[in-house]
Amino acid sequence: MKKLLITGASGFLGWHLCQLAKQEWEIYSTYFSHSLEIPGIKMLKVNLTNFQELKHIFSDVKPTAVIHTAARSQPNICQTYPEESHAINVTASCNLAGLCADNSIPCAFTSTDLVFDGLNAPYRETDPVCPVNIYGEQKVKAEIGILERYPMTAVCRMPLMFGIATPTAKSFIQTFIQTLKAEKELNLFIDEFRTPVSGTTAAKGLLLALEKVNGRIHLGGKERISRYDFGRLLVEVFKLPATGLKGCQQQDVKMAAPRPADVSLDSSKAFGLGYQPLSVKEELEKLAVISSSDY
Repeated sequence: MKKLLITGASGFLGWHLCQLAKQEWEIYSTYFSHSLEIPGIKMLKVNLTNFQELKHIFSDVKPTAVIHTAARSQPNICQTYPEESHAINVTASCNLAGLCADNSIPCAFTSTDLVFDGLNAPYRETDPVCPVNIYGEQKVKAEIGILERYPMTAVCRMPLMFGIATPTAKSFIQTFIQTLKAEKELNLFIDEFRTPVSGTTAAKGLLLALEKVNGRIHLGGKERISRYDFGRLLVEVFKLPATGLKGCQQQDVKMAAPRPADVSLDSSKAFGLGYQPLSVKEELEKLAVISSSDY
């Protein structure tokens, strides 16, 4: 079997990608601070910010393709610790792309919808970037550096993602569900819009992009939805008490990192290649069938 190196197995997206990709590939996956085991996958503890360790993986594993999901992806943390997050989000990402270029192997990199300022949605791949926080700035720098070093890379701009909790990571819906079940107040933005997908759908998109894309591609969902309306769908599908669900505006919540209002992605390019996200309601219905013990 072909060898696929996936960075960031302990992250939400990396774990979902490992589950899906192991059906077709021999998977080697990295983690750093959160140790875990995934059946059928060879786990490697690696500090991706150490270039020697990174080179050692390539000489040791000899991957035939790489998908790089590892990142410091919480905007508030990047805003507070810009140097630490730059090391993994920018430097390590560019080094990884350089090693893929040296070995002439397919590479996919996970960027973000937060490269945009939220004023001109929906965004196509060709629209100018203008991030409003440090996390978005770092992903823009990574995109540019990666494509300079290795233009064949699939730079995948990922939307907001949700799904079952993994052994070492949650998505935002776990907190939503717990808060609503406890009938505590859950304030969600009525004026922040995204094009969300499940972790499984995002993983399918990445594998498709690895095979078919050079350059930038958007892997958003088919629906533009506010956080609040997402919460309403969650209440409906999971049959949760709605008493605590309240709408609020971005300006009502003080956060370290500024947030763009509407970073909905136009993903028609990916849809044309065979990327097929379900509607948000359908995605949630699929998750609701999975044992509630996963939440």
